[in-house]
Parts: sequence; C-alpha cells; structure tokens
Amino acid sequence: MSHMTMRSAHVQQPSDLGARLRNDPAYGAYWLLRIGFVVLPLWMGIDKFAKVLNVNWPGYLAPWIVHLLPFSAQTAMYVVGAVEILAGILVALKPRYASYVVALWLAGIVINLLTYSGFYDIALRDFGLLIGALALARLAAKYDQAWTRVMRTHDEGAITE
Repeated sequence: MSHMTMRSAHVQQPSDLGARLRNDPAYGAYWLLRIGFVVLPLWMGIDKFAKVLNVNWPGYLAPWIVHLLPFSAQTAMYVVGAVEILAGILVALKPRYASYVVALWLAGIVINLLTYSGFYDIALRDFGLLIGALALARLAAKYDQAWTRVMRTHDEGAITE
C-alpha cells in the first residue's frame, strides 16, 4: 500500500466520526479528554493576560518560588500563561505526546500548591487533572497516529517506516 493510500485510510468522514463517537466509548472518551485539555489550558493561559475571571493568579505561587524568581510573581504568571497556551495548542495538534507535557506541567503545579498551606484542595483537583492528562495520553496511543519517518525509494515513492 503506498504512503498516500495508507494516509487516506486514516481520514474519517464526518458521518463515520459521529458513528464512531457513538459506538466506541473509548474513542468518545479520547475526544472528550482531548477537547478538555485543549480548552482548559487555553482558557487559563489567556486569562493570565486578559484577567477576565478576576483571579489573583500570582497569589497561587508558593512564597519560596517567588523568592527564587529573578522577576515579579506577575511576570511569572505571564510565563505560566504562555506555557498553558502552548500546551493547549500542542494537545490540539498531537495529544499522543503533548498529554505527557500537560501531565508534567500539572505535576509542577501540584508540587507548588502542596508546599503552600491553604491550597491543598486545588492541589487535589489538579492531581485529578494530571490523572486525566495521563488517561488522554494512553488513549491517544491508540487513536492518535505516531510520528513516523518517511523513507524515499526510487522505485516505490514514499513509504512509512
């Protein structure tokens, strides 16, 4: 089967997608988690700049972290916001790999919150999100095609390795 034929075999028609979402619970869960881990980081990241939710984001940084920073806590939140926006975009593009990035990011947030008294409930919530990101990564291992190397031969054209 040529590279082009193999590639087109993975493209779902819109009607096929709807049927698959209804009939394959794991595929439905994959898409629910994927959408959630695109929207949530984008929303939280954008809010670090837009401040629509009226949250004091710098207040969530543990004091020991603020003391280590070479800039203000607000500047740190801008960096955090940029990383969250990037994470959301990466999950949209390639959840198979980006979900692990999100899980690591959430682990860092959990560690920060566990070292700052009064935020244990939020740390527990973010631990649940971390578990969700790992679940997305596992589902994406099945439903999101891995990156592959393409080898070119003179006789056959492009083939996937």
